[in-house]
Amino acid sequence: MPITIRFRHPVPRRRFAVVMAFVAFAGVLVCLGRASRGLAQELPDPVLVPSAIAQFTTGIENREPIDQVTFVRNGIAIIYLFSDLRGLAGQTVAHRWSYRGQTMAEVHFAVGGPRWRVWSSKELDPSWLGEWTVEIVAEDDEVIAVESFSYLGEEDSKRGAEAQ
Repeated sequence: MPITIRFRHPVPRRRFAVVMAFVAFAGVLVCLGRASRGLAQELPDPVLVPSAIAQFTTGIENREPIDQVTFVRNGIAIIYLFSDLRGLAGQTVAHRWSYRGQTMAEVHFAVGGPRWRVWSSKELDPSWLGEWTVEIVAEDDEVIAVESFSYLGEEDSKRGAEAQ
């Protein structure tokens, strides 16, 4: 025989319905929480895909780049490549600086954690005008990222300023 609850006034019936809806919703949340904990225990740890975010800068302060450049005038004598490396802990990574297809420098770093910030620099001769490329290379010789900048002479700088 079903149980019937009778209220004398319509207001308590509404309150009862709201309370019962809340209790049902709380029960659903509890069940979902238990289910998600069970799923989380079954899933393996996420695998970090090796990656690098990099940018050229004219300086480093407090382990961070002070600006981001894509070209510099030949009045600038030194440029840095700042890299934020992910998923490469325990490996050796290199910055390979190239000019006109020739490797001009290679700087190696031991990566000590899952996220590791490194930078290398290159002193630029005023006659080395044109496109420069830096490859970020993992120890298995896989190129993870490539960044380029233009080293401009005074005439190139003036033409670029006039075009803007």
